[in-house]
Amino acid sequence: MIRINCFFKAKDGRLAEALEAAKALTAASLAQDGCVAYDVFESATRPGVLTICETWRDEAALDAHSASEPFKKYVGVLQSACETKIEKFQM
Repeated sequence: MIRINCFFKAKDGRLAEALEAAKALTAASLAQDGCVAYDVFESATRPGVLTICETWRDEAALDAHSASEPFKKYVGVLQSACETKIEKFQM
């Protein structure tokens, strides 16, 4: 399995936009084949920070996810609205 942690620091005034995109991405991702877990969290201690934690069955499922239209649409919004950092782990 593959675990990915994505950290987003919203630019000024763009947290609501980022959170909306993250929620939509989460809903779409949970419906994709090979998605084991996918959730978005808003930090209680760092204003404007979101984290998406996702787990995929294998690299093929992750590749399909990354090529999907919802991924392209919502990740584009997140990259525009936020500073990002991504961590990837094999489990």
